[in-house]
Amino acid sequence: LIKWSKMADAAKIVSCVPNVSEGIRQDVIDKISEAIKSTESCTLLEVSAGASTNRTVYTFIGTPASVVEAALKLSKVAYDLIDMSLHRGEHPRMGVVDVCPFVPVSGVTVEDCITCSQVYGRRLAEMLNVPVFLYEESATRPHCKALNDIRKGEYEGLPERLKNSEWKPDFGPDTFVARWGATATGVRDYLIAYNVNLIATKNQAHRIALDIRENGRGPKSLGTLKSCKAIGWYLEESDLSQVSINLTNFHVTNIHTAFEECKRIANELNLPVVGSEVVSLLPLKAMLLASDYYIKKENLFILDEKQKIRLVIDRLGLNSLSIFRMEEKIVEYKAGLIKSGPLISLSVKEFLGSLRARTAAPGGGSASALVASVGTSLGTMVGWMTYGWKKFEHLDHVMRETIPPLYQATEKLMDLIDRDSEAFKGFQVAMALPKETAEQAIKREEAMQEALKHAVDVPLQVIRISNTCWPHLVTMAHHGNINTKSDLQVGAISLKTGIQGAKFNVDINLVSLTDEEFKSHVKQLAEESLKTAEMKCSEVLQCLLERNP
Repeated sequence: LIKWSKMADAAKIVSCVPNVSEGIRQDVIDKISEAIKSTESCTLLEVSAGASTNRTVYTFIGTPASVVEAALKLSKVAYDLIDMSLHRGEHPRMGVVDVCPFVPVSGVTVEDCITCSQVYGRRLAEMLNVPVFLYEESATRPHCKALNDIRKGEYEGLPERLKNSEWKPDFGPDTFVARWGATATGVRDYLIAYNVNLIATKNQAHRIALDIRENGRGPKSLGTLKSCKAIGWYLEESDLSQVSINLTNFHVTNIHTAFEECKRIANELNLPVVGSEVVSLLPLKAMLLASDYYIKKENLFILDEKQKIRLVIDRLGLNSLSIFRMEEKIVEYKAGLIKSGPLISLSVKEFLGSLRARTAAPGGGSASALVASVGTSLGTMVGWMTYGWKKFEHLDHVMRETIPPLYQATEKLMDLIDRDSEAFKGFQVAMALPKETAEQAIKREEAMQEALKHAVDVPLQVIRISNTCWPHLVTMAHHGNINTKSDLQVGAISLKTGIQGAKFNVDINLVSLTDEEFKSHVKQLAEESLKTAEMKCSEVLQCLLERNP
């Protein structure tokens, strides 16, 4: 029996990329799109139809449970509207929903996605009585791992293939269903379609492709890049050639690695590389890995995420053929996953208005996280007001080490402003549970105790994160631009106040908890943390008092 366990967490994001054997009839393509769009907690990112292949690739993301529901919905619509016995197209295929891979995006593991493919495959077979194979990471048999092996002989070869016990489907009947064919579902890494541009001939581009792709020119002459497939072609509309690349695991070979390797070989051949392009969508992680490479290679100092993305756009020439817009090209941005919580998105006036309203949340917990983040932000500001100035040039290496942890702490604390309010709402939900029967009362009490522990954990995180910042504030007090003395004084007091406020929130939530061991441990931790904050705050202030402008 396949179970979801605790996968229905909104923070867990899975991508699903079903390939449907219809690329000509727009009305059918649109109805399948609507099936995806109608699924709650799902976002349709892209629809790519090909007339010559008579095939459409849909890309959508959502929570694990929602992507499975959307995949089942689109499969039912496709079953009603597509007859596989009439299908003709250039692309290899064996079924109406030919392949339906699940791809981990954020907060999920490969194992989570394997569960998605298993649930989808089982329910699809039960719903439509069709054969379903598990492939790649979901494969239950070694010979079913590669999609090409499962699909060998394509749709036309299925009647004979299904008679062979070796090719018994994982779910559904082992008999041929003419209208449907068969479906393969499984888990793969995020595939990035990426092209490197050259002023060269098609043959020269293909020569580079053969040099870099994993299979190279054959078993005796393998290429230089793992998890890389590539060919060379000529792009007539742009009057240049491209090394067209599929990166099947960007954690092994990322876009910057492919670009630099193409560039290295092109230089040996005296060929100019004139940028590159991301064909479809790519994960934010791929862009950040590329930025990390160039930041390290060029000894740069960049912290802001969007500035890191801008660096990669420039270094890879991603604007060479069309403008690279992160809101359109990066999965998390396109899906609206990169956004601040409702409280942190408010203006100062709006936030203060929400604090003074006749509501229990936001309250002191959110305010404490905010005040602490003011402290770390002011510490960061002092760093920036010291770094990059000629008179403080001898301190650049100190600021490069001191600014990042303060910057990162601010990001984490800002997130906790909203999470504290959410934790309180979780407790309210638990309190509202029914308590008419003894069983209901027990379940309600258990839910309340769990919610209280979560409500304690958020301000504890404020305390922990804030207290990691004191060594860096002390460094700023000793070396920071003395003209920002008062800013760092306010920062230190704000950080200490945020910690003290968070401790008050810990204390009040501990009162109703019944786990005495937990209460004792947390209370001691909070008290010791406050003592540390008071001591370190005094150290920062004393240091600043002893320095003269």
